[in-house]
Amino acid sequence: MHPSSSPDSIQAIKRALRRQWLAERMALPPEFIAAASEAIRHYIEAWPSFHAAHTVLTYMAFRNEIDLAPLLKRYPEKRWVLPRILAPGELALHLYRPGALQRHPYGMLEPAPECPLVDPEEIELAFIPGVAFDRYGFRLGYGGGYFDRLLPRLKGLTVGVTYARFLIDVLPHTPADGRVQWILTETGWLQAQAPE
Repeated sequence: MHPSSSPDSIQAIKRALRRQWLAERMALPPEFIAAASEAIRHYIEAWPSFHAAHTVLTYMAFRNEIDLAPLLKRYPEKRWVLPRILAPGELALHLYRPGALQRHPYGMLEPAPECPLVDPEEIELAFIPGVAFDRYGFRLGYGGGYFDRLLPRLKGLTVGVTYARFLIDVLPHTPADGRVQWILTETGWLQAQAPE
């Protein structure tokens, strides 16, 4: 965030922001979540890059995240990929198989271990969830660093997905934090700016 900020102070700021914004997100009314999710899915379906991509990484929404799951049913010809937690900070990517989802102790659905593995370099388009994003593509997640480690390994397009109220000008970040190329909210698209 600032050259004078220490990693510890940045992490403390991020923890406070995460608590505040997660509380705000958990208080969102179900009808708003449904409408925002539908609006975002419509933006995706109108995007030529979505139709051009065959291997697409997404996520299964939980804790009031934007829900993209209807796209998996609507576009079964795509090679949908979901993350699975292997160990602290480490994700594996697996092909989505209907009926082969398990609930992780954290609460999200993830693919069963027997679903085929996918190399991150095969991903042509990735939808990345986040508590918040800034205009430079930096992300505030749940604090585990899973997507920060994954993002540099993705060679395709990366899209951060969140609510417009959680798209802010500047997030505190460290050199270990990953960036996305695009941010999508219920109000539309934003191409991430290059960091100053």
